[in-house]
Amino acid sequence: MLGKSNKNQSTDAGSVNLIGTGTKIVGDINSNGDVRIDGNLVGNLHTSGKFVLGPNGVVEGNVTSNNADLSGEVKGVVQVTEMLSLKSTARINGDIITGKLAIEPGATFTGTCNMGAKVKSMHQPAKSVLNATTA
Repeated sequence: MLGKSNKNQSTDAGSVNLIGTGTKIVGDINSNGDVRIDGNLVGNLHTSGKFVLGPNGVVEGNVTSNNADLSGEVKGVVQVTEMLSLKSTARINGDIITGKLAIEPGATFTGTCNMGAKVKSMHQPAKSVLNATTA
């Protein structure tokens, strides 16, 4: 008999999680696999995979991922270890922290941007915009 393999970990890392159009989730999402949102998320998203936000997708919270392609709207801090791509329909209202950034003409961004090699070594979670209070 062969030794036990850890099938669940390898399956989880290669999984794709889809939040479809018309679906609204209130709460945080944590995933080891890729995540695509075409609906609405009110909460924070953390994935060690790739995050794709469709043109009609909306995230009201912070996003943390290794790579991201954003075509929809994010109201919060976007922290991407490697490559962040803002498509022409992307609307970002919050700070960006990324290793590399590509912005297509037409994308809108309001906030600050920190980019470069030292971003990759950051282990600090982004500040929560959902719990922030205004003075």
